[in-house]
Amino acid sequence: MSAAISLFETTWVHVFEEDGSEGAVYRPDESTLPLSRRPRQRLSFYPDGSARLMVSGPDDRLHEVRAHWTEKSGEIAVTAESAPVSVKTLHLRVVASDRLVARR
Repeated sequence: MSAAISLFETTWVHVFEEDGSEGAVYRPDESTLPLSRRPRQRLSFYPDGSARLMVSGPDDRLHEVRAHWTEKSGEIAVTAESAPVSVKTLHLRVVASDRLVARR
């Protein structure tokens, strides 16, 4: 996937304020993001097929969950390797160079 190269250049942050009927929106962490009291899930991709999710724990601090990703038919599937994760697999599509959307 030609767009995959840009996936590796940033950490993607869930911007829940932009979520809609199309799904959950992720933006590069370099973007101007609104302040939030709620921790924002983060996602990083690596060329070897591994990924890293940073998810909120019981004490609201972010903790790392290892994952792996695959691409098929224009969709990126990110699967967490361990629990607790609220969503075991994210199905993302690249909407723009600065926007990923995870379908619901």
